[in-house]
Amino acid sequence: MIVVDGVHKRYRTDHGPGKWVLQGVSFAVPPKVNVGLIGGNGAGKSTLLRIIGGVDLPTRGKVERRCRVSWPMGFGSGLQGSLTGRQNAKFVCRIHGHEDDIPDRLRFIQDFAEIGGAFDEPVKNYSSGMKSRLQFALSLAFDFDVYISDEVTAAGDAAFRKKAAAAFKGLAERAGLIMVSHGEGTLRQFCQAGIWLHAGKAYWFDRIDDALRAYQESLPS
Repeated sequence: MIVVDGVHKRYRTDHGPGKWVLQGVSFAVPPKVNVGLIGGNGAGKSTLLRIIGGVDLPTRGKVERRCRVSWPMGFGSGLQGSLTGRQNAKFVCRIHGHEDDIPDRLRFIQDFAEIGGAFDEPVKNYSSGMKSRLQFALSLAFDFDVYISDEVTAAGDAAFRKKAAAAFKGLAERAGLIMVSHGEGTLRQFCQAGIWLHAGKAYWFDRIDDALRAYQESLPS
């Protein structure tokens, strides 16, 4: 289970503290429940994912991870730009205590990411899509109770998107998902529940369709 309790978030700007992105967000994600985060641009979806994944900290409030949670898969940070894809992958393997089977995991990561010779080039030279593929493959190489995804199924060509969708289906059978996607079809395909983010608040819905409906009804007519 993941418990988000009273999370507030804002970032500092050149003129001081910025506006609140999240204001008192609270909810609990039960085990093996797939959840879609829904909201307009700037609603705080990616920010909330980063906080849940532990790569960003709330300004106030806390997150309890009573399970193993992946880092956010998608168009974000988390990779060291001066290192190659292979070196990044080795580093992550060591962090997770997989020194003994690094070659097997590197082979899986390289094959799944499908970035060819770029695997041995600095990540700072990657496109956003290549970074997303590498992050996705890295996450799949380890066992988590909850996987976090930020638009990762939109990365790459049609063949890679199909492979990513198949991987997500496999994950859904053994773990939970918390994901952001602008495709309603993708959210309906993988998620049972939904969280609608609006004006800094979070609204939990047991059914993804109800969350999507609340979002649609909030849009200007």
